Parts: sequence; C-alpha cells; structure tokens
Amino acid sequence: MTVPHTAHDVEELCAAGTALYERALREGHVHTDEAGKAPCLVDFGLLHPAAEDLSVLEPVAPVVALHRLLRISGKRIADERRREDRLTTVFEPLMRITGRWTATTDTPAITTLSGTGPINEAITEAMSDATREILSIQTNAGRAGGRQEASEAVALPRDQAFLDRGGRIRVLYQHTLRHSPSVLWRYERLTGDVEARSLDELTDRLVAIDGAVAFLPANKDGTLALEVRHPALVGYFVTAFDRFWRLATPMYPVAVQRPSLNGVTPRQQAIAGLLVEGHTDAVIAERLGLNIRTARVHIAKLAETLGSESRAQLGYLIGRSGILDDSEQ
Repeated sequence: MTVPHTAHDVEELCAAGTALYERALREGHVHTDEAGKAPCLVDFGLLHPAAEDLSVLEPVAPVVALHRLLRISGKRIADERRREDRLTTVFEPLMRITGRWTATTDTPAITTLSGTGPINEAITEAMSDATREILSIQTNAGRAGGRQEASEAVALPRDQAFLDRGGRIRVLYQHTLRHSPSVLWRYERLTGDVEARSLDELTDRLVAIDGAVAFLPANKDGTLALEVRHPALVGYFVTAFDRFWRLATPMYPVAVQRPSLNGVTPRQQAIAGLLVEGHTDAVIAERLGLNIRTARVHIAKLAETLGSESRAQLGYLIGRSGILDDSEQ
C-alpha cells in the first residue's frame, strides 16, 4: 500500500523531500513527475519550473531559500506581536470591570467548544502538557473526517510527540472498524506504547487525557464538544473506559480472533442479543455501527444457522441455543 504524503511544516522536511532536494542540488534538476512523491518541495519554494523546459524542476539555492523562509518567519512573529498588543488593548479595560463573571481566573469545570478548529486546538493544547495516558473511543459515527480529532496531518505528529515523551495511548473502536485500512495504516505510522481494541457496542466518542480533562461531543454532527475538567466527571469517564476495555478484543499491536460458537459468529451473537431485546433492524444497525442492509444480511444468516422460519421463532431459537449465555460469561 502506497503511503500518501503527509502535510508538514518546512522545518520538518520529510525524508522523501530531503532526498529529492539533495539530488536536485547535485544534478541541477529533477523531473516534474518525481516531485509528486514530495509536493512539499514545490509548496515551500525549494523547487521551481525551469524557464527553458517546464517538464523539469530546478532547485533554489539553500542559502536563498533559508533567507526567504527566515524573512517570512520574522514577519509572522512581528504580526503575532502586533496581535498580542491589540488583544491587550481590547481586554485590559474589560479586566478592570468588577462583578460575578470577572472575579475568577479558575478554569471552568465544563466548557462548550464550537467548531472543528477550536475543538482540535483545545485537544492539541491539552495533549501538549500530557505525559501519562490518553484514552480514546472512536465509533463509526466519527469516520467522516474532522469531528473531534484533527486531520491526520495534525493528529499523527501530535500523537507521536506524546508517545515520544513516554506516554501511553489506548483506543477503543467498534468491531466494524477492526479491519479498516485507514485505522491499521494509522498505527503503522506510530511508534511507542499504543494499543487498540474493538467492541460491538460503544458509547459516543471520547478523548480523556491524563485523567484530568475529557472531550466528548455535544451534538450529533460533531460541531459542538464539551471540554470537561471536573475531577468526578473525568474519573467517571475513565472508569467507564476501563470497563469497556476489559470486555474488548485486542486488535493492535497483536490481533486476537474472536471465536465462533456452533456456527454463530461473534457479530451474529451481538445481533442476537439485541434481537431478543426486541430492537428493530434500524436500531440494531445503529448500535453496532452497521448499515441496515448489512445488519439484515447478518440476521438472515443467523436465522439460517438456527433454522428459523420467522422473526418470532428466531427469538425462541436464540434463547434455546445458549449462545447468549456463553457470550455473557
């Protein structure tokens, strides 16, 4: 599987970009097709099209590139300092107001975050001070990008920096993501104390950092989140995670195959438990992270395995089969 180029800053020039830039400096040019493996070189202005042949790229001298990048960096720093001055000017008179909402400087126990950007920034800031453990629950609802986690370009370096400080990451996924290429690729890119497990049913998404702060969604589309710092609530989330963790099946770094029982797969056992509770196909699909068509296929296979000819008979045969008794042990 070809690993896609991951976005990065110029001071973190990737290995492919470094190698290609070095060759361009030695040989005087590289072909434009080769730059596709390291588009960062063109983006950062380290390679540019040759005037006499647009099919090749010529390198910018390192001293010229460095001077230009330092000038850009200096301008950015000056802009930030001017922004700090403007913020101070705006907030200084506000801080002189006395009242209920201006007296405290304590961090609020619960804060509502609005928008993917602010949510990602809050998680990144909390992780920058973390050193012990990050717990995360990822469900099918979060497969569409940009909910509470940053894009891979931000999340992977952020996670790796935490692991490099000696931290530990534990992640729970729904079983439907157990063999997802994007999930497995993510862990192939990380080095350190990382472990992932999967479970049929999970709560909504959660990120808990060092047992001190937790982030959870505040609406269905993930554009609102709660940042929770109340010790009792964070402790509750950590305890709930640990109980899910003990029930879950390892999937990384060593995958464990869940056994079937009398021809009934673990997925079908989970569906059987929800069927006897009287849930509809739609509810079963939602709780197990499946689309409704896949859920119905599993139900049909379960009925065939148990020899059921109707929905009512299926519930009776599930009870007689003992598959639920076994799954609860």
